[in-house]
Amino acid sequence: MTDLRLDPIPGYTAFPGPVVLLILDGVGLGRRDESDGVFLAYTPALDALLAEPLSARLKAHGTAVGLPSDDDMGNSEVGHNALGAGRVFAQGARLVNEAIAGGALFQGASWRSAIARGLAGGTLHFIGLLSDGNVHSHISHLFAMLGRAAEEGVRRVRVHPLLDGRDVGERSALTYLGALEAELQRLNARGVDYQVASGGGRMVTTMDRYNANWGVVERGWKAHVLGVGRRFASAREAVETYYREDPAATDQYLDSFVVVRDEAPVGPIQDGDAVIFFNFRGDRAIEISRAFEEPDFAEFDRVRVPDVFYAGLMQYDGDALIPKHFLVEPPAIDRTISQYLCAAGVTSFAISETQKYGHVTYFWNGNNSGYIDERLERYEEIPSDRVVFDQRPWMKAAEITDATIAAIQSGRYKFIRVNYANGDMVGHTGNVPAIRVAVEAVDLALQRVLPAVRAAGGVLVVTADHGNADQMFTEKKGRREPMVAHTLNPVPFVVKDFSGTNRWSLAPLDGGGLSNVAATLLLLLGYQKPSDYDPSLLALE
Repeated sequence: MTDLRLDPIPGYTAFPGPVVLLILDGVGLGRRDESDGVFLAYTPALDALLAEPLSARLKAHGTAVGLPSDDDMGNSEVGHNALGAGRVFAQGARLVNEAIAGGALFQGASWRSAIARGLAGGTLHFIGLLSDGNVHSHISHLFAMLGRAAEEGVRRVRVHPLLDGRDVGERSALTYLGALEAELQRLNARGVDYQVASGGGRMVTTMDRYNANWGVVERGWKAHVLGVGRRFASAREAVETYYREDPAATDQYLDSFVVVRDEAPVGPIQDGDAVIFFNFRGDRAIEISRAFEEPDFAEFDRVRVPDVFYAGLMQYDGDALIPKHFLVEPPAIDRTISQYLCAAGVTSFAISETQKYGHVTYFWNGNNSGYIDERLERYEEIPSDRVVFDQRPWMKAAEITDATIAAIQSGRYKFIRVNYANGDMVGHTGNVPAIRVAVEAVDLALQRVLPAVRAAGGVLVVTADHGNADQMFTEKKGRREPMVAHTLNPVPFVVKDFSGTNRWSLAPLDGGGLSNVAATLLLLLGYQKPSDYDPSLLALE
């Protein structure tokens, strides 16, 4: 049995209030110039906190959060994994890279079953995000699987690319489609039949998350499975047409499309086929996986449910076992801070709106759904608006703050964790005025939470999971291009102790990261860190 005991800290004095962790999603520390939405926004609360003596800059990307290299931007999933786990685990892209390089992916039972369907005359389908953003997917993983399928004799493959424009340039779809077309042409020279069949922008086709808008998944199902959607001779023609019809359109919001030949769809998914969803990140892959696998599925009318072998690149929900079949084992994250706190009898409260609710629960808890101990924990989800987020850049910051203040004043919770989604979700739109409003909405929330923590005699901790709003655009040859992806910038870390019961100092760490936060929270709560947790960012004087 896993030992989850926590040892108390000698000389620590308990205080009446809670430890309140605010995660300002997508709020990094940028260049402090006109491209930096965090710097430009009016943020008196955040500015004052950043001037506190217990303030530091943390790494939130690359190897610091388990990604392959420091050229890889962080994301909310790996960020919350690191925050909740207290140490770094190899994450999605790195795991897949290793499985491909070592051949394990192609030796597993799921890959063998998918190939068997292709060899028996079925079509092998690949659905996923087509880019090298390395947040949800990487185009190199798709190319490796396409090449291996051809080597193993699969004659017919159909690709259903979802267009990015969020983790990469906002109108870069034609670049990635061009690379895919060239790869398919190279493989077709061997005498196989590999084509693009359907697709669409990621925010309107297939990749919904947290049950926010099942119409997105239904639109994908119609295009990929039923062959229903606006028809084009090629994916390239679809994108070029959408660009021409709306010069302001960006890839992530392009409508779905279906590729046709002789007035018939070239690749609807049929009985006897195999389907591989090639995203490695889970949040936007769960719902489409459910549509393929659940016999009693009721979120929308599927019309026709083909008998297929379905597999994810990874298992996207380990508790719910979604999907049942997958190509690469996910990281096994154990002994999260929440498990330790529950074992110690510490009460906790977690809250965000729909877009980030899974991050302060599922990802924080090591990719595990549900409560660890329902007697000690309470999770609250505020439903997100169902609009493009630059239309409501304040999002649900006010409602989250209302509930957070109520939780603080209740006195029931010793540890409270909160995610404000604005900086990330609005940052992804590239809308400069809206990004500044989003950051200011979060600062208004800070201004309200601060006095509540002070009145309760608690400790406030402020950080972020990655950057986004801190770089709104880039400049190339004097021309500004919207920057809608996450950044490589550090994120803030601030502790404001209103209890006055202990004296803290910054620990002499060389290059702290998000994984150091868990030990810091344990210290503030009066517990020594587990031996294998990364060190605390603070020391008790």
